Amino acid sequence: MPKCPTHYSKLLTSSLYQRLKNHTLFPIDLKFSSLSIPSSNEEPEPPISEEIFRKGPNFGAYKSGDSTFYSLIENYASLGDFGSLEKVLDRMKRERRVFVERSFIAVFRAFGKAHLPNQAVDLFHRMVDEFQCRRTVKSFNSVLNVIVQEGHYAHALEFYDHVVGDRSMNISPNVLSYNLIIKALCRFGLVDKAVEKFREMPVRDCAPDVFTYCTLMDGLCKVNRVDEAVFLLDEMQIEGCSPSPAAFNVLIDAVCKKGDLGRAAKLVDNMFLKGCVPNEVTYNTLIHGLCLQGKLEKAISLLDRMVLNKCVPNDVTYGTIINGLVKQGRSLDGARVLISMEERGRRANEYIYSVLVSGLFKEGKSEEAMKLWKEMMEKGCKPNTVVYSALIDGLCLDGKPDEAKEVFCEMVRNGCMPNSYAYSSLMRGFFRTGQSQKAILLWKEMAANNVVRNEVCYSVIIDGFCKEGKVKEALMVWKQILARGYKLDAVAYSSMIHGLCNDGLVEQGLKLFNDMLSQEPECQPDVITYNILLNALCKQHTISRAIDLLNSMLDRGCDPDLVTCDIFLTTLGEKLDPPQDGREFLNELVVRLFKRQRTVGAFRIVEVMLKKFFPPTACTWTTVVQELCKPKKVRAAIDKCWSSLYC
Repeated sequence: MPKCPTHYSKLLTSSLYQRLKNHTLFPIDLKFSSLSIPSSNEEPEPPISEEIFRKGPNFGAYKSGDSTFYSLIENYASLGDFGSLEKVLDRMKRERRVFVERSFIAVFRAFGKAHLPNQAVDLFHRMVDEFQCRRTVKSFNSVLNVIVQEGHYAHALEFYDHVVGDRSMNISPNVLSYNLIIKALCRFGLVDKAVEKFREMPVRDCAPDVFTYCTLMDGLCKVNRVDEAVFLLDEMQIEGCSPSPAAFNVLIDAVCKKGDLGRAAKLVDNMFLKGCVPNEVTYNTLIHGLCLQGKLEKAISLLDRMVLNKCVPNDVTYGTIINGLVKQGRSLDGARVLISMEERGRRANEYIYSVLVSGLFKEGKSEEAMKLWKEMMEKGCKPNTVVYSALIDGLCLDGKPDEAKEVFCEMVRNGCMPNSYAYSSLMRGFFRTGQSQKAILLWKEMAANNVVRNEVCYSVIIDGFCKEGKVKEALMVWKQILARGYKLDAVAYSSMIHGLCNDGLVEQGLKLFNDMLSQEPECQPDVITYNILLNALCKQHTISRAIDLLNSMLDRGCDPDLVTCDIFLTTLGEKLDPPQDGREFLNELVVRLFKRQRTVGAFRIVEVMLKKFFPPTACTWTTVVQELCKPKKVRAAIDKCWSSLYC
């Protein structure tokens, strides 16, 4: 394409750039119409000075000023000014100017930024007939990328099949086309189809690149086909495609999530052998895997090694370790990691502070939590809704809902709108301290402020009413939940059943329990639910029904705990004549659990027996020892010890 002469360049600078800067060329219309030709009585305003188009000779097929139009298209596309783009393209059509593919690619990218994939497809189909511009795989890939990036995977597959299958278009996919369609297939859950496309590439004389392999390996790992993904890594190297750190990171992340840290270590060794240096993502993935397995000391050691290898830890790295320490009840160690983070020049974000504040309160270290809060404020870290909510929840756990309410009000004054978590924490705090009226006022305030009441909020208000003995009010809320179509969890069901049982309505509680059994898996009764009903039935002297419920509990895979044992031991000692000490009952319970292959539950009951000074019978001890000394279990225990020492 000829370059614009200096004279025209000056005109362009004074006319086009100044007008683009001031945005006075055309009114911006974000809705791109159909790029149609305006009616004859509507003459569009010239996009640039006419002087540019009157001067200078033609250059072959290109006319003087074509390059100016191309620059204009690219500028309007970068601005997302689709109204002006329509006028420029219309003028080019009327003046029979030559359209080039790169101009359309610029428009396709603009459609992508504006989330308008349908308009991109429409323009692609009109390139030849309306604008006499030849389509190539470049424009095809540009449109396909827009559709895939928008998440319209079914549409992407349809578009790909239509273009590649249409011989008149004469477009053959290249490696980028395959990368995009394999990505769409994997995201759409059609991993087998993605593998088929991958195997089709050599047939079409198209060699996969590192991005192809990475995309397919990621898709395989997402559907738990890690072995196939590892095989692809080997195949990749055989085919002469050097693996990148990203390829190894995909596999390391997958095996870490499966808890196979030994395999992750081997992959890291393979990285070094292939000349790939682990990057921040590699270290973050390994640290996350170690934290998931509870190996915090090794995670911290890896963090130090990361720094030595001149890999800069980011917020994700520190956040992962701090979150892991908090989950293990080591919030003070997490605070020390925070200090180390700041010494290395990193500022903690709101997420890290919220995790630490919440963890310190849960461990009963309220003074340290408040000290950390003050330090955060002094360092200029402005708390957001998440951090405020963590502090409110912590203060309520510490039995200080009135102080939490002050923080709640400060939160509103600082422009942070309380969410349902903040409201539910504060309501729970007031209920626990016997201030039910304040909790109810908050419940009403949520409706007034248009805050969505989620399942947790309903569970809190039901639990609060039931513990206050206000079962009628709790039942009214329960009916509201059912009317609004909410699906409650086991906590809400257990709270309502507990309230009914405490009010002497055990049969209604059992009816609700039976309804619970027909719900989704997350609504199934847990040991707490069973203990509530077992206790209620035993208090009513209906021990046979309690035994039937215990059998049902075992059949459904729910193991009894210490509370379950105490309920039956108390009943056997106080309600039967003559009273029983419960040793025979617990022995029988252990045997039945072993028969169901529930060894963990059985061992738990044995521990209860020993604490109660009820030594198991010789038969029970024999079963316990045989179970513990099975060769496979001994081997697994030894392997676990070695793994803890060297992984």
